[in-house]
Amino acid sequence: MQNKKDLKNRTKFFALRIIKMYSSLPRSMEAQVLGKQVLRSGTSVGANYREASQGRSKAEFIAKMGDCLKELDETTYWFDLLVEGGILPKEKLSDLLQESKELTAIFITIIKKTKTNLKKK
Repeated sequence: MQNKKDLKNRTKFFALRIIKMYSSLPRSMEAQVLGKQVLRSGTSVGANYREASQGRSKAEFIAKMGDCLKELDETTYWFDLLVEGGILPKEKLSDLLQESKELTAIFITIIKKTKTNLKKK
């Protein structure tokens, strides 16, 4: 139960950090367009995790966890564009990129374990 709460808090903190990053972006059109994309995908990770936690079945849980992975992957894509587009230096996003990678690894592990446990029944 504690791990569930920790992950809820961690994904919420990730979203709050994304919001802070977005608010610090330059006001150029390019930065704002990419920023809004990362704002949408990055903040939805926690929302999808909360939905997964309330899943009515293991299949629904796995599907929602898959949505979390998709949103994390999309968030990483927008981070890459912000860096490669010269809008932000990589160093400014390094902590968020690391957290995205760690959350991805956690969600993959959870999905694999849930699928394995589902097959055992």
